[in-house]
Amino acid sequence: MIPRWSLWATAAGTAASAAALAWTELTLPAQPLISDYALVAGGLVPVLVGMLALAGACLSLAYGLVVADPARTAATRVLLLAGAAGLMLSAVFPTDPGSSQIGTLAGEIHRWAAAVVFTALPVAGWTFARGRAGAARWNAVRAMSVTAGLTLAAYLAAHPATVTSPLINGVAYYGPLERAVVLAEMVLLVTMAVAAAAGRRVSAQAAVATAESAPVGSAPVEGASELAA
Repeated sequence: MIPRWSLWATAAGTAASAAALAWTELTLPAQPLISDYALVAGGLVPVLVGMLALAGACLSLAYGLVVADPARTAATRVLLLAGAAGLMLSAVFPTDPGSSQIGTLAGEIHRWAAAVVFTALPVAGWTFARGRAGAARWNAVRAMSVTAGLTLAAYLAAHPATVTSPLINGVAYYGPLERAVVLAEMVLLVTMAVAAAAGRRVSAQAAVATAESAPVGSAPVEGASELAA
């Protein structure tokens, strides 16, 4: 379905983002949330690299889908673009320090942009696999979409800003849950790209098989190069 370069660009951008996250976690003082690393010495560059690399992964997958299957993937592409835009806004507008009692405009933009990212990507995965056959690659996309969505729900319930946090002692583990959401959405992006690329191979194999079984001189099967269901 998608061009090969789109698959590799999506995987490379996601891997670079994961590497930047690992660098901050291993080399910098522990912070409650990932965005907080941008506020400590040595943390700004890896945080920016991680956000922009993941935005690039979203854009490369969206562009691959518009090249290969523009009609069927319109909703998915809009959500991927929303996720990329949210990541870029999160990179441009820093979060407020945790000790700050007054929220700044930049901090509010950062928070709402992050909310768009966390919400858009699981929905993008679900819309991408919606209506597809029960093949393993589509089931994997569905499973990762649900996993990312449920992890996001747990993170929101544990976040100190919510009314449910005191009931479940969310302040003790909302940071790890945020990291789990990010990792789940990284895996989801790569799973979507692999599923789309696998669709291209399945379609090509089906076209070859159809051509070999067709009577000599018959017309080629229309749409053989499209993504297999």
